[in-house]
Amino acid sequence: MGRIICIDYGRKRCGVAVTDVLQISANGLPTVRTCDLEQFLVDYCAAEPVEEIVVGLPTQLNGDPSESERYIAPFIKRLTARLPDILLKRFDERFTSTIAHREMIAAGVKKKDRQRKELADEMAAVIILTGYLDSRMLK
Repeated sequence: MGRIICIDYGRKRCGVAVTDVLQISANGLPTVRTCDLEQFLVDYCAAEPVEEIVVGLPTQLNGDPSESERYIAPFIKRLTARLPDILLKRFDERFTSTIAHREMIAAGVKKKDRQRKELADEMAAVIILTGYLDSRMLK
């Protein structure tokens, strides 16, 4: 059994989260600049056993794809070509940034730290991955 990596894709930087090898819990990894993400994932998958990569699926409230999908689709195409043996899945990421900010407030994170967008991106990736893991348990 390998790890599952989750990406909260952004135009400037991406939140990244990963499971333990038993795929029980999700933990954040340092935020990665979008221009470095592909190589980061290739390197990570070479160093660690990775079974799946989950990429957040940004949708509008009515279910239509959001504008950022036009940046994500080419990334996914390149990534699947570079990592053909790793299953790639999409998972709804609606409201994850809002939830991340609320979680930081609830956890007592100082306002100055909450303004660091990298932390919110990392937390959003953890929230997406946790939701994905929970959805698998319901099946």
